[in-house]
Amino acid sequence: MSIATKTGDDGTTGLMYNRRLSKHHPRVEAYGTVDELNSALGLARAHSADPFITDNLLTIQKDLVIFMGELATHPDDLERFRKDGFKEVTPEMTTKLDELVAKIEAEKITYKGWATPGDNPSSAGLDVARTICRRAERRLCELREFHGLKNNEGLIYLNRLADLLWLFARWTEKDS
Repeated sequence: MSIATKTGDDGTTGLMYNRRLSKHHPRVEAYGTVDELNSALGLARAHSADPFITDNLLTIQKDLVIFMGELATHPDDLERFRKDGFKEVTPEMTTKLDELVAKIEAEKITYKGWATPGDNPSSAGLDVARTICRRAERRLCELREFHGLKNNEGLIYLNRLADLLWLFARWTEKDS
């Protein structure tokens, strides 16, 4: 089977379980932006030499794959999604981010005023990922308001992740 299925030539895309939506539907915008975030995190990870950052970013990227699967499933198909063994975003995933935030803050990694991205390639990549994360948050808010978001934990997770990415960026600047 070719990657070029041509099924999206009409401006629609497939969800899990063969439902189709317009490529501009808020659900597609939401999981597409989370996908973009995941790619930006991969780039930030590739630019980092700090194992603390790279290991945690890889874990977060794996969590985002779980999240994208959840978002790419129509609410009417979520029960089937769960029965098929797929996972959803959980409070435990958010708790891991909270623990990382606390760990970094315990190291007195703070910043007064606005941060100007670009101190080094790693922090710049993390700041790009942070801004994409904030956009993903906005897309989820839209999906929740107008088209139904069954699991609000993803929104909480993204909010916490954006904070963590800001701290990661400052962490990578500490030796610059």
